[in-house]
Amino acid sequence: MNTQNQYTLKDILKLEVAPALGCTEPAAVALATAAASSLLDAGRITSIQLWLSANIYKNAFAVAIPGTDGATGIDLAAALGHTGGDATQRLQVLAPVTGDHITAARELIASGSVEVNLLKEAPTIYIKAAVSTAEHTATATIEHTHDNITELTLDDKPLAEHPLLASISDSKSSLAELEDFLRTQTFEQLITLVETMDEEDFEFIRQGVEYNLKLARHGLSFGPGLGIGKTLDRLVREGLIKKDMIQAARILTSAACDARMSGAKLPAMSSAGSGNHGLTAILPIWAVKNYINETSDHEALKAVALSHLVTGYIKSHTGRLSAVCGCSIAAGAGASAAITYLMGGNLNHIASAIKNLICDLAGCICDGAKASCAFKLATAAGSAVQSALFSLHGINVKESDGIIALSPEQTIKNTGELSTQGMIETDRTILKIMIEKTLTD
Repeated sequence: MNTQNQYTLKDILKLEVAPALGCTEPAAVALATAAASSLLDAGRITSIQLWLSANIYKNAFAVAIPGTDGATGIDLAAALGHTGGDATQRLQVLAPVTGDHITAARELIASGSVEVNLLKEAPTIYIKAAVSTAEHTATATIEHTHDNITELTLDDKPLAEHPLLASISDSKSSLAELEDFLRTQTFEQLITLVETMDEEDFEFIRQGVEYNLKLARHGLSFGPGLGIGKTLDRLVREGLIKKDMIQAARILTSAACDARMSGAKLPAMSSAGSGNHGLTAILPIWAVKNYINETSDHEALKAVALSHLVTGYIKSHTGRLSAVCGCSIAAGAGASAAITYLMGGNLNHIASAIKNLICDLAGCICDGAKASCAFKLATAAGSAVQSALFSLHGINVKESDGIIALSPEQTIKNTGELSTQGMIETDRTILKIMIEKTLTD
């Protein structure tokens, strides 16, 4: 924690960028049940009960769980957290899961032991898991961020000290203060932070690139999920579309999303608490760098760092989860700013790129995490490149247009107001439609 309320690039990366296995919402559900289960001695589980905020419910509803051959379900994520999860691995909690764990989880669900409850009035990120045996009940509560365990109880008695509380909650305790700090920054100050990168920062950013490239390679090799990335690649091979900078970004980013949303057991490097944000913030930059003359990996890694900063900056205004697709608005804008920076654009060009992208994608809604997110990531990646190229050629959406303002900072504030205030009812309607579908199936 920086007592002077000033954050270095390293501070921000530590708080905003981390590996996540599978979609972060079912991972968070599994983390809660794994944490609660870790407080109990070996014994037959009689029940697992969950209470989830609307946005957690929405995003965990239909997305595949890693290592399960594409299986979905909040109840399955919860049961797997108990049968095979390791809470000390945070958002990679499901990494140890094997076929035996999956079988045991399905048996728990079939016995009616797993209950999922939707809390319509709760903080944006809220999960409470209660795991019971015949003798004891343990609970774990996650709030504010996907791996922030704020409370552990055993038989209704809070545990004041526990390694999970210390290693997870403490590491995230300054996130609200970080967001307060980010909201005060200008884009010039964010770029200045990037110029302070040291070798440790470069290595961390490179690790994130490698994580996300592995997901993209998996998607291109096997075409999982909807296979958007592999289909775009095949269209190029068939000569039906041309692979330029925009298509390269779309292919790489959507292929990674195909893999992740289908449950590939490969971690993504997340950004601002989301794996798909991480794919969008990183992969378009890596896709276009080979199209830019005399561009080194070193320069591209600096651009990726800027993308993470811009993504976090925008999420500090829009909120962690909302009715607005953050992959499009936040990570897409981050990637566009970074591509402009990588291509030698100045501060005005970067500002224009961000405004161009927000003008293009401001209406993109989030209707939960699922295979078809690959469509949105393809769109965001393509628009990120296009917005950067347009800015470098003088296109700059005027402040008279809709929610766009004179500065990118005010434009993002407007976007945040739209997201946090203007689309509350939209979010409720999306969830209502999703729930009604399950009742009629």
